[in-house]
Amino acid sequence: MSTETMTHGDGHCAHEAHSGETPTRDGNGAFALPAADEITSVREILHGAGLWQETTRIAYLGLVDPPRGARAEADADVDRRFRVFLHDTAGARPHDVTVSVTRGEVLRDVELDTAVTGELPVLEEEFEAVEQILNADERWLKALADRNLDAAKVRVAPLSAGVFEYPEEKGRRILRGLAFVQEFPEDLPWAHPVDGLVAYVDVVSRSVDKILDFGPVPVPAEHGNYTDPELTGPTRTSQKPIEITQPEGPSFTVTGGNHVEWERWSLDVGFDVREGLVLHNISFDDTSAGGASAANPGERAATRRRRILDRASIAEMVVPYGDPSPVRSWQNYFDTGEYLVGQFANELELGCDCLGEITYLSPTVSDAFGNPRTIRNAVCMHEEDWSILAKHSDLWSGVNYVRRNRRLVISFFTTVGNYDYGFYWYLYLDGTIEFEAKATGVVFTSALPDKEYPYASELAPGLGAPFHQHLFSARLDFALDGGPNRVEEEDVVRVAMGPGNERGNAFTRRRTVIARESEAARSADMAAGRTWIVSNPESRNRLGEPVGYKLHPHGQPTLLADPGSSVAARAAFATKDLWVTAYDEAERYPTGDFVNQHPGGAGLPAYQAKDRELDGTELVVWHTFGLTHFPRPEDWPIMPVDHVGFRLRPEGFFDRSPVLDVPASPAHSGTASEGGHCHS
Repeated sequence: MSTETMTHGDGHCAHEAHSGETPTRDGNGAFALPAADEITSVREILHGAGLWQETTRIAYLGLVDPPRGARAEADADVDRRFRVFLHDTAGARPHDVTVSVTRGEVLRDVELDTAVTGELPVLEEEFEAVEQILNADERWLKALADRNLDAAKVRVAPLSAGVFEYPEEKGRRILRGLAFVQEFPEDLPWAHPVDGLVAYVDVVSRSVDKILDFGPVPVPAEHGNYTDPELTGPTRTSQKPIEITQPEGPSFTVTGGNHVEWERWSLDVGFDVREGLVLHNISFDDTSAGGASAANPGERAATRRRRILDRASIAEMVVPYGDPSPVRSWQNYFDTGEYLVGQFANELELGCDCLGEITYLSPTVSDAFGNPRTIRNAVCMHEEDWSILAKHSDLWSGVNYVRRNRRLVISFFTTVGNYDYGFYWYLYLDGTIEFEAKATGVVFTSALPDKEYPYASELAPGLGAPFHQHLFSARLDFALDGGPNRVEEEDVVRVAMGPGNERGNAFTRRRTVIARESEAARSADMAAGRTWIVSNPESRNRLGEPVGYKLHPHGQPTLLADPGSSVAARAAFATKDLWVTAYDEAERYPTGDFVNQHPGGAGLPAYQAKDRELDGTELVVWHTFGLTHFPRPEDWPIMPVDHVGFRLRPEGFFDRSPVLDVPASPAHSGTASEGGHCHS
């Protein structure tokens, strides 16, 4: 790994820190990030197999995981397989192909009938095509002219179509378009929605199926240009610098391009154009078992590397809108399955997106033509101080003890249309794993019919923002100590006053094993403090209990659309907080492989219908979490970050606290009366 000091000059986020430009792992390890020459090889293999034409486009290209349980140390003999979705702009049927770069051959080629399977993800070149096609359509131009709008100043958002009562769209590649006015190049179009108008476009035949025009609606006039001094006023001068430095560098190391060791954690950082960040082989070096004995007080515990998760990712994300207006009632976007959040990863800037001693990963992905494209500084890794880890001032022993917490942060940011999302994985000293999604950007806007309209908020005069949700699905491939797993649902239980509880103070807990897939679609219950425990019945702690991890949900609402709605069928994963399925390499996504224009039923409902046994098997936990957004005036014109996520905490996984070996922190000038160390 090469390391360099980066300092930004005037006009940029200024901060000096180390940026590790990490190359691809030498050799061909099982979890190495895809290399440019591998992507080139994929295209050459496809060409040699007669699967590449001038009109061929790659809608998805990603590395296939090695067989479950494969180690990061795997040698060059590991078969490097890539899955590729091939679209033909001339209208031929698409293909789902698996290629072995190691063997130089096509392993699997499936021709798809999109009337059955659904369409491939939306291509970036189709974004511009929608506006171009509409600007050649007389009906569209007339609708704009009726509103006294100049077509040259109208931007059209290319929006996934969903599946509704339009049989003529089945098997055809449809996008829907909503219009916004942009008065000049730097103007924010989202401030000026053109309401009462929507277009349905076939991007293969380049034709306009329908234009629904419900009549002119006043276009909101107030601009939303959030860098304009008219809105910002004088910028603050009150902020003093915050400098985050690690004079000896970060505490983590990155080897082989993407293998990370930090404190007692070990993992491989992957990146996929569909899911974005993927974490593999998450393990913890445990010294809590055994340790010193009365006979040998100086004896040190042996260190044991213990697997926790084989794989962790955010495998889907849907944004369903709650406005029943005929212009917008179809709006629901699967940003992961339809648009591929990873391909829109931002190139992060030091001091702006990440602050401190930063190490970046720059993954290489494929463009639509099979050319390798490196996303510079897409993944940010750094340490953060995280307040108090453990503290006690004991009156009897006189020991004053304090240890500070810190966490390793692994993150990326992506921009999908109007919204920007940060995906943050946190690893803590005590074995806790946490995920946080950060939502920001610009809310999707509409013209507001009136102040009492029940399905949208007023952001500015005449400008509305429909109510909506941001719902995510985490895929968690547990492998606690490498063995089989069990999932139990835990509820708190209030005990009635009576015999054995005469004073009515008792409460207890109830754990219920989720034994089969037919029982494994579960809802959160905050009143019951509901959590879920994943354990390994074949691995026991020193108390004889199965080692485990507990999933703590945030408990926000799941999908609010009617159970009979189109989006409820397509986003069935979002109707429950938790799903558990038996592990199957082919079951990759909670919505199935092909989300775009799929009517529903694929993914988790299909997996669950197999009703496989779960207790004591290799299994996958899928957790739904998200935000329900009633936009506020404070969210306009750019939305301050909102947060949502979940935590995984050890539950009997360790024999005792795993942080007893954390050293006391040095006391710094200005934070203690004298130098030296904090109390220990």
